[in-house]
Amino acid sequence: MIAVVRQSATEEQLGHLLQWIHGQGFKTHVSRGDNETIVGIIGDTSQMDPFLLESMSIIRSVQRVSEPFKKASRSFHPNDTVVDCGHDVLVGDGSLTVVASMDTMEDTTLLEACVRAKEAGATMLRGRAYVPRTSPYSYQGMGDKGLDLLAEVGNELDLPVIAEVLDTRDVPLFVQKGIDVIQVGARNAQNPCLLREVGKTTTPVLLKRGPAGTIDDLLMAAEYVMSEGNPNVMLCESGIRTFETRTQRTFDVNAIPILKYLSHLPVLAEPTHSANYARYAPPLAFSATAAGADGVQLEVHTEQPNDLSDDDRALTTDMLSSTVRGMLGIRSALATQTSEE
Repeated sequence: MIAVVRQSATEEQLGHLLQWIHGQGFKTHVSRGDNETIVGIIGDTSQMDPFLLESMSIIRSVQRVSEPFKKASRSFHPNDTVVDCGHDVLVGDGSLTVVASMDTMEDTTLLEACVRAKEAGATMLRGRAYVPRTSPYSYQGMGDKGLDLLAEVGNELDLPVIAEVLDTRDVPLFVQKGIDVIQVGARNAQNPCLLREVGKTTTPVLLKRGPAGTIDDLLMAAEYVMSEGNPNVMLCESGIRTFETRTQRTFDVNAIPILKYLSHLPVLAEPTHSANYARYAPPLAFSATAAGADGVQLEVHTEQPNDLSDDDRALTTDMLSSTVRGMLGIRSALATQTSEE
């Protein structure tokens, strides 16, 4: 349930309202927008009489919220959330976020590859220090050393860095190492223990949709994180399992405008793992941009001779540069059309 507070209400009146709601056994979430203040009432509100709230002088209107996700819902928070990822990089503020993802990390090549990625238009960097694999015998990443290397490169280039956490026990280590954004990958998208653990930090969280997860599953995963007190959540569409066999997953571009409608959280897209081939990734990135994504994550080739991970889907830095130009062109065209309307 949400209660819209009149603009004329004072802070003292709002405080009395919150105190009364808490006394009824409910939690609250207050969202202060440019034109109105919304009080989200969290709990089993089926027994609460909305007419009682509407009778209060400072309440303009009351409505029930049917969605099970509350904190992630746009009903509770009408204005778009902007996540500060550090190094003066904001996600969700209207700018285009471009994450260059390096699946393979080595001391001798990572910095050079990241320099090229930044020159190509990347505004954030992602490295796979821990690599979740289907086979226990496949390359598993550099581990703790990779976190140090990634943080060092991020500081060197003044760009935020993202790393994927796999275990609840490692979350404090990511914070300690100075990782700017903690990613919860598709394999852990419905791991409540891990979601709660990253929710106990203040570090921004990039939450990827699971390959068999629905849109509501992704929003409920965000709710797990936010329910622990961390509001800095970004959603990521990375493809779902379908009957199609030509690609690893089917990139669900439908999810982007739906997520933007249902939630106030920033939405990114990750098409390279869906397409599984570099040649298909740019068109999918363009479609995500046209659909309203706040940013795109693209896997970029480190161009090292002994690649220890998958490289068929990684873009060269030249491909990344042309893709960024195309996405900015789409953004510009959409902005022009909107202003003309």
